[in-house]
Amino acid sequence: MTEHDRPQREQDPTTPHYDHPTGGWGSVGSVLRHLGGKRVPLGVLDTLWRQNKPRGHMCTSCAWAKPASPHLAEFCENGAKATIWDLTKDRCGPDFFAAHPLSELRGWSDHALEAQGRLTHPMRYDAASDRYVETTWDEAFAAIGAALRRLPPKSTVFYASGRASLETSFLYALFARLYGHNNLPDSSNMCHETTSVGLKKVIGSPVGTCILSDFDECDMLLFFGQNTGSNSPRFLHPLQAAAKRGCRIVTFNPVRERGLLEFANPQNPAELLKGSGTPISDIYLQLRAGSDIAAIAGICKHLFALDDENSLDQDPVIDRAFIAEHGHDFAAFESWVRALDWAEIEAACGLPRADLAEVAALYARSERCIGVYGMGLTQHVHGSDSIAMLVNLLLMRGNIGRPGAGICPVRGHSNVQGQRTVGISEKPDLVPLDKLAEVFDFDPPRDTGLTTVEVVQALLDGELRGFLSLGGNFARAIPDQGRADDLWQKLELNVQVATKLNRSHVLVGEGAWLLPCLVRAERDVQATGPQAVTMEDSLSHIHGSLGRRKPASEHLLSEPAIIAGIAQATLEPNPKVRWQDWVGDYGLVRDLIARIYPDQFADFNDRLFTPGGFYRGNAARERDWQTDSGKAEFTVPPALSALGDEPGPGNFTLITLRSNDQFNTTVYADRDRLRGLEGRMRLLIAPDQMREAGLAEDQTVALVTVSDDGISRRLEGLRVTPYDLPAGCVGAYYPEANVLVPLDRYDRASKTPAYKGATVRIEPIP
Repeated sequence: MTEHDRPQREQDPTTPHYDHPTGGWGSVGSVLRHLGGKRVPLGVLDTLWRQNKPRGHMCTSCAWAKPASPHLAEFCENGAKATIWDLTKDRCGPDFFAAHPLSELRGWSDHALEAQGRLTHPMRYDAASDRYVETTWDEAFAAIGAALRRLPPKSTVFYASGRASLETSFLYALFARLYGHNNLPDSSNMCHETTSVGLKKVIGSPVGTCILSDFDECDMLLFFGQNTGSNSPRFLHPLQAAAKRGCRIVTFNPVRERGLLEFANPQNPAELLKGSGTPISDIYLQLRAGSDIAAIAGICKHLFALDDENSLDQDPVIDRAFIAEHGHDFAAFESWVRALDWAEIEAACGLPRADLAEVAALYARSERCIGVYGMGLTQHVHGSDSIAMLVNLLLMRGNIGRPGAGICPVRGHSNVQGQRTVGISEKPDLVPLDKLAEVFDFDPPRDTGLTTVEVVQALLDGELRGFLSLGGNFARAIPDQGRADDLWQKLELNVQVATKLNRSHVLVGEGAWLLPCLVRAERDVQATGPQAVTMEDSLSHIHGSLGRRKPASEHLLSEPAIIAGIAQATLEPNPKVRWQDWVGDYGLVRDLIARIYPDQFADFNDRLFTPGGFYRGNAARERDWQTDSGKAEFTVPPALSALGDEPGPGNFTLITLRSNDQFNTTVYADRDRLRGLEGRMRLLIAPDQMREAGLAEDQTVALVTVSDDGISRRLEGLRVTPYDLPAGCVGAYYPEANVLVPLDRYDRASKTPAYKGATVRIEPIP
């Protein structure tokens, strides 16, 4: 029996589950249901046809790579939903706001708010009527500029969601620094900032080392804490190809996610007719939440044992020649692993030694391995240490810096990685400030700005006075959301650049502005004609995007135009800063990016529509380790658990989840097809743990955070749902469960909130 024939434990049949492959008819039906259930123009079909293809429209959903030779349809189920959501015929204009005060809208669900359709006019909040009222762009820019001039720059924050293009992001970051601060958190602060900090420390690169062709050459894939089927479904195509050619795939995840179990290509008629797909994972291990360090330590420990047993005529299990040339502090790491007790490892991760030894043996026989991970690693108190531990494992066999191998964090939003690349960062050492000073003739601020966690703390402390949000739903996405909700109304300035209404827009007070912008699929026509924008995918390739749809309203502006309008109303004139010229021709902005980042963006405009994108490079891929030691760092984690502290008796570790009818805080519908669930207010718990706690299926309960800070955090109205989870874990949906995540529970290196590891208890509701 080969590893690929290894019988897999199936989903507990007594719990909700999805019996079919990811993709297949289920995916087709979901897209058709959204097309039929939403008011969309026929042009949406053309947009989908061009989506993620050269000279086409780059999806606003996930950041997965776009191949040079695209599939017939290069969009996935979630990408189609995002485009349909963007191009709806529904409109949310002045008449809607005249009929609904914000006090009423605060009682609406997230889905109901966004379902009102596209915002059409710039709006100003009127406290007397508790309504948004129509305004003009000139009035908005003048008033916002005047407010910013009154406020101390460091009392304000410029937040960016991961959707904004490279051009927009560059201008936004420049505006912030010209204004006088580095308070530039973005959505990366809430998901993969752990990657940016953790990888930078151990391999000298803040991003992954893989490119798309590596998935054609690898013979093993290790997945940790990543839900491909819901969060990056186009990734399933190279995974299916890898599985079919015999690549071994091993998954570690507390939840059995269908995308890493079975996939049927919706574009393959034979697979649609057959109704079954390709098995993806050879081995699927449901470890306890936050215990990836322990599981990887077990694999490493068995590798040392295999290396000790290896005869002289065989290739060594551990690549000590590579380690000698490229590794640092390996001896300390080896001593730590060898000293670990197997009972300690098994107790920490909940997996038997035999399973970890089987994975180690498979890894030892593999020549090229890629380590893939998502927020199951990053969103923990010791998330950076989890990432470093995976790097340790890869380095042991020289699996970073050669084709078919490497480390691959899978990013979420479509340009969240690219924003960091061109200057959206609160960390001044990551930005070429001297070059900015030279090119634009000013003295950039050099102090460290605020992270997301620090922004929320400043709000709680009354120190935050002005907030500009370039897209996103910050007030809903943050930890400790319930404590912050009422405080947004006290800000002196709250500017929201958006395409649709969301919860952040209704938690405001006097001084709030709602500014509608184009979506990426719409025509962006400026002084020199139609404009293209660019974004960076998870594999560090840059893609041009060209919208063709008619804008939802004649009153919409592009994001660069909105930034320029506010900046011109705020800043003193500077002959080196040509806002109007840049808005009129985005190619000039790309020239600036190439000038500031010449090694990565040389000939930017000439490479705009390179099929598959152009690669901006990665030193670690070339084994150029830009670390303190000049080598790849082996590290010893502070503990076997990334949780920071283990839940005590009667308590549980909360895992926040996204449904497959959701992208980040945008909820397209209340169903979660790939988990077999309807409705979002659910508490998922293993059946035996449910019985031990004296709970009944569909019983209504509350989750309460267990914390020693004296602050009450509670989420009521959850229906108990037996679900296939490891002992000690419960699941609930993000962002509803964010009220339970304490603000001070974050990755100790990056301050990424620990959304996957809050400690909670269950309280029945009479």
